[in-house]
Amino acid sequence: MRHDGLTLSLLPGEFAVCRLEPERDIPEWATRDAFWSVTKTLHELSIVCCDGNVPEDIEAERGWRILEVESPLDFSMTGVLNSLTKPLAESRISVFVLSTYLTDYVMIRQKDFESAIIILRAQGHRIEDDG
Repeated sequence: MRHDGLTLSLLPGEFAVCRLEPERDIPEWATRDAFWSVTKTLHELSIVCCDGNVPEDIEAERGWRILEVESPLDFSMTGVLNSLTKPLAESRISVFVLSTYLTDYVMIRQKDFESAIIILRAQGHRIEDDG
């Protein structure tokens, strides 16, 4: 199912995706701001947090912007992420996606952000700039 007309809010600031060893504790620097996310697997501790908080010696992909899909999204909804990621993929814009209980977040590199906004708006999505 296609989801035209989703409303997305731009979170303020730039973010980083960090990779730490799986046995590490969640570092204090990762949790300083309002938005952060942690995933732990057997192979890594993956952290998304404010770019400015990440120490230089941490392995990280920096310079991401985040669009939050207006929530809550019902678990029975299908195709939400596809309606956002497919047109970006067709334009060769890479994304990093996070999902929570209530909604989805699409991360786009700063260098691709303006183009991504144009593409998403052309698909009928609304972007609200909170930052």
